[in-house]
Amino acid sequence: MNRIDKVFAELKERGEAALIPYLTAGFPNLEATLPLLRALVRGGADVIELGVPFSDPVADGPTIQRSSSEALAAGTTFPKILEIVKQFRAESETPIVLFGAYNPFFHYGMEKAARDAATVGVDAFLIPDLPADEGTEAEPAIREAGLYLIYLIAPTTPPDRVKFICSRGSGFLYYISVKGVTGARTSVSLELEKPLAQVHAATKLPVAVGFGIGTPEQAAQVGRLAEGVVVGSALVDLVGKNRDAADRDQKVEEYIRSMKAPLKPLTV
Repeated sequence: MNRIDKVFAELKERGEAALIPYLTAGFPNLEATLPLLRALVRGGADVIELGVPFSDPVADGPTIQRSSSEALAAGTTFPKILEIVKQFRAESETPIVLFGAYNPFFHYGMEKAARDAATVGVDAFLIPDLPADEGTEAEPAIREAGLYLIYLIAPTTPPDRVKFICSRGSGFLYYISVKGVTGARTSVSLELEKPLAQVHAATKLPVAVGFGIGTPEQAAQVGRLAEGVVVGSALVDLVGKNRDAADRDQKVEEYIRSMKAPLKPLTV
């Protein structure tokens, strides 16, 4: 069983939504990535999206754009990311999703990327500029390696296309909560009930919601409607602001714990 399936099944049993933090690999430097992954796990991350930096972002807002630029300047490459995952997998079973533009995967070679990623313990790829109807070249190699290919659904996606994307999905589906690029919002209107009902009607896969979620209050709102909550820019911003702080990893752990708390069922 893929680790993603196992995690969502266990969370469903407990009536709990998944917290899925996004971290740019190699930011603020390569040496920081493994300790930060450990901090995410200690804080309660259920699934981790590990960003593959690329020079020409697809849906990234300014925070993640800057983190990718710094990661590339620090010498982050696809093989080095796989080595970090290998080290992480030796001590943790938390699922890892490699999240990034198609170019780095294509440049490395999709079959080789999928095979090598599976070997070190990656569980899925999420490639935002690879739409479901254009994934036919990549899907066979990814699935043959035993990985999932996770697709995105936007607020503007027509109902018929929602059904099509759901039919191609695996692992979980990523619903984009707002129009525009990634980035934490101090206030965001999350009108999710109707669109998420539409997605749930079209699939049995878990649905995770991302873009613009950065506070426990927002996480709680989303966690009542979806099986997963993704936090990215707010976390990357926290890492950037504390890059040289001695307690950087502790602050990350505490932030993740605060985001996970409202996703757990109330106990008496």
